[in-house]
Amino acid sequence: MLKKVLYPLVLLALAYILFSSNDAKIIISGIAIFLIGMVFMEDGFKLFSGGILEKVLENSTNSVPKAIGTGFLATSIIQSSSLISIIIISFLSAELISLAGAIGVVFGSNIGTTTTAWIVSTFGVKIKISAYAMPMIIFGVVFRFSKNKSYQGIGNVFVGLGFVFLGISYMKDGFETLKDGLDLAQFAMEGYLGALVYILLGAVATVVIQSSSATMALIITALATNQILYINALELAIGANIGTTVTAVIGALASNANGKRLAVAHFIFNMITGFIAIVFLYQLADLVTFLASKIGIGSEDYAMKLALFHTIFNIIGVLVVSPFTKYLVKFLEGLFLEKNTSELKAKYLDDVVIAVPDVAITAVKKETIHLYENAVEVISHALFLHRHKFLGTSDISEVVKSSKLNIQTDVNEFYSNKIKLLY
Repeated sequence: MLKKVLYPLVLLALAYILFSSNDAKIIISGIAIFLIGMVFMEDGFKLFSGGILEKVLENSTNSVPKAIGTGFLATSIIQSSSLISIIIISFLSAELISLAGAIGVVFGSNIGTTTTAWIVSTFGVKIKISAYAMPMIIFGVVFRFSKNKSYQGIGNVFVGLGFVFLGISYMKDGFETLKDGLDLAQFAMEGYLGALVYILLGAVATVVIQSSSATMALIITALATNQILYINALELAIGANIGTTVTAVIGALASNANGKRLAVAHFIFNMITGFIAIVFLYQLADLVTFLASKIGIGSEDYAMKLALFHTIFNIIGVLVVSPFTKYLVKFLEGLFLEKNTSELKAKYLDDVVIAVPDVAITAVKKETIHLYENAVEVISHALFLHRHKFLGTSDISEVVKSSKLNIQTDVNEFYSNKIKLLY
């Protein structure tokens, strides 16, 4: 109900802003183009990877450190933590990975999302990135007309990157022209009150935009055009990290138990990480200044220092939280228990696994075995036998002769409840 009321209000407010301010229109257009680019990239990697991404994630999550590394690399390459989440939740539903491995991937994915800030701060604000956007979009469209799925995937990735670069260019241009009429830096706030205000702004912006990557691109372009102060940009980055947790929780409401558990893990991780970043904000800012001088980042290059800050506090969060993964798993396994009052419910098949074709096929195989086990059980009970008494035995006739069991089983009821509807 609330969503139905808020959605039209947001649209009206957006329409008012677009028609009342040309600068705001350019910035918001940049955000929209950036988000479309992210969608194209995600779709492109789905087609282009051809199941390779799924296989890597499945085979590299048998320990928490490996899972963290895999989550980091996968998200850094494909620039989509949401795609990683979809695959991981489907893996959990099909029991292809453990909950601990899935949580490790989520931790690593959080560090992987910081690469967006590095890309924007390195290329987006230092060169005329729109010049590279157009050729990428053109070649991407050409590839998309190919009948080969891999080429179509490459085309989508190119189109996505082109739109991402174009979106960054629009945001940068919008802030450049905005500062001639309105200097947002005049609203700068220092101290912990200012920190809380800007953290809240960053969180709200991420919830509204539904992408922490787009929020970070917005923050970096605003910082590069001197529309916000460096310290306030750091606070906005913390808010963006917290805001993406809200986005994940909202997305998990319609998911299965595994999706909800991962969303809670993500929420706990980001809240702890955010708390550490808030409490030690100024110490972390000093650490960034020190490290920046050691790795060749200029003292006035605030955009890259912001990217470094974003990476550092996410790494610290992983270092603090990951040692407690087994306790987190124990806690999460007690949450969102599936209500399975009857045997009609499939163990491996649900709407989530359909999102990943290879996982869907594996889930069907496992569910077929589950159906077979139920069939063997009802046949055994009808013959007054237990499966474990004769399975693997060479002389089944002897087992049948020596059996004195009197198992009272309603075969019709068993068939209806455990076989027919499941089949």
